[in-house]
Amino acid sequence: MSELIYTNIFVLDGVALTAAVILYFVSKKFKSKSNPKVEQIEQCLPQVNCGACGKVGCHDFATACSKSTEEEFSKLYCPVGGLTVMNKIATLLGYEEQNKKEKRIAVLRCNGSCENAPAQKIYDGIFSCQIAATVSSSPNGCPDGCLHLGDCVRACPFQAIQIDEKTSLPVINPDKCTACGVCVRTCPRQLFEIRPINKKGEQVYVACRNRQKGAIARKNCKVACIGCQKCSTINSTIKVKDNLSYIPTTLSAEKYGKELSEICPTKAIVYRKITNIKEDADA
Repeated sequence: MSELIYTNIFVLDGVALTAAVILYFVSKKFKSKSNPKVEQIEQCLPQVNCGACGKVGCHDFATACSKSTEEEFSKLYCPVGGLTVMNKIATLLGYEEQNKKEKRIAVLRCNGSCENAPAQKIYDGIFSCQIAATVSSSPNGCPDGCLHLGDCVRACPFQAIQIDEKTSLPVINPDKCTACGVCVRTCPRQLFEIRPINKKGEQVYVACRNRQKGAIARKNCKVACIGCQKCSTINSTIKVKDNLSYIPTTLSAEKYGKELSEICPTKAIVYRKITNIKEDADA
């Protein structure tokens, strides 16, 4: 009996040893050589792996840069690292430095503050927007408004979002925001949007996502968009769909911003000018 046990042990050991040797030589034969250029580019990147560049992560972005022609490279951009990082990579690749890029930051398309949209009920559940969105409308009754529970604050990798104690709404710090898009993907109500800022620091957008009809929307929030289409008379590229107006990101804030904010009867259109904003993000 003992001889049989020993025989089985030797056989199993032999099989394991043979398999190990085969795997060793196979791994050596098919081992892919790492690209030192990719590693150098990765060292320049912020390693946030946010996906704002359109790639899976920083490694995927670095690989794309290393394989790119100069023309292809000019179309790649890391919003988090900004031009500082992109020009470091351009130097590594022997390409010309990129020209100035338009600054972009996240905006909150909701103005349902405690004053504009008083609470009609109290949410008593887990402190999470994702969970609250599945079981309840906003405290003010708006089915598309901010839930005030701060998932965006906790998700932002750059601490660029804080909850305003007075309004209970998220506030974005334009100097810290890198347009990485994490807040856009986190908010269950899709209230965040990445929008450009012109050279004068101007932006114009509709701070509302309420798709209810005008009278109901105004009942829940006094600054809700009511789909009146007055903004569309200013510029035909502004469309109203599902009782909600949307201003394209390509629309000139300098040319139309002030006029649009003044014509909006509920002040749902926000025109603002941010001063002393940093033009480029540093890694």
